[in-house]
Amino acid sequence: MTGETELLSASADETPEAEVFTLMVEGGAEARRLDQWLAGKLPELTRSRIQALAKAGHLTDGEGRAITKLSAAPQPGMVLVLTLPPAAPVDILPEPIPLDILYEDADMIALHKPAGLVVHPACGHSHGTLVNALLHHCPDLKGIGGEKRPGIVHRLDMDTSGVMVVAKHEYAHRALVETFAMHRLIKEYVAIVHGVPPLEGTLENLIGRSPFHRQKMAVVKTNGRRAVTHWAREATLPGGVSRVRCRIETGRTHQIRVHLASLGTPIVGDALYGKPALDRRLSVVPARQLLHARRLQLPHPMSGAQMDFIAPPPEDFSPYLDV
Repeated sequence: MTGETELLSASADETPEAEVFTLMVEGGAEARRLDQWLAGKLPELTRSRIQALAKAGHLTDGEGRAITKLSAAPQPGMVLVLTLPPAAPVDILPEPIPLDILYEDADMIALHKPAGLVVHPACGHSHGTLVNALLHHCPDLKGIGGEKRPGIVHRLDMDTSGVMVVAKHEYAHRALVETFAMHRLIKEYVAIVHGVPPLEGTLENLIGRSPFHRQKMAVVKTNGRRAVTHWAREATLPGGVSRVRCRIETGRTHQIRVHLASLGTPIVGDALYGKPALDRRLSVVPARQLLHARRLQLPHPMSGAQMDFIAPPPEDFSPYLDV
């Protein structure tokens, strides 16, 4: 592996929610401090978080000796082991965050999640999430499907907008989870991509954690999960971009983003899998990845009646819809 660092491993500790990251400095690191270097390699952690972990004894060298002096410069060949301990149980508080509800009854809620809203609390997002908003709207959700993700059946990336469904009691939660697991539903997305993909097609392969970049998922030959995406080009647009409709049979992490990037047509505004240089050439530079969950069709968790929820793309899609 080339570059100034190698992620030797990223594995679960004895506690499922603990993670251990083992990294090695390979070349001339530009960072002058260890905490700065680690923050660059593990962007989900702030320098203050890394400093707190080191102070608590969770940063060691390759021989298990604690490293507390983070002002030192990283040296080539240096091995660093950073352990993220399991999160302490927290009480998720209701917050009066507005919800765009498409449908609601005694069993479920269908809503339009805006871009920028995290679905549930996680590292770096302890509040201001969809779960906080749902608990304010429906206090009885607490505990349904687990304390940290009450009512949540599926997720959308923070910067992906669109239709989501939420269960309002345990029976509905189990039924909806089974619906998603058995793929008894239709999930349709619209994306704006750089370039011109084939008129239509299907990608079926394995998606797993990238062996080269732990923040990314990738198409892999082994150690992945089956992923199926059907796409159709809806329009070729000015500025070298296209509008694409995607229907996914599976719901792997970053599936559509990975699949469209693998075609050579990454989603406009996608900071992780996209082409920022091309984004900056557009007349309107996107503030996020232009991916929207437009439609979700599935059986009602209690009656079995077919439900069809549609959310039109938000305002940032408007330059690409009427062409």
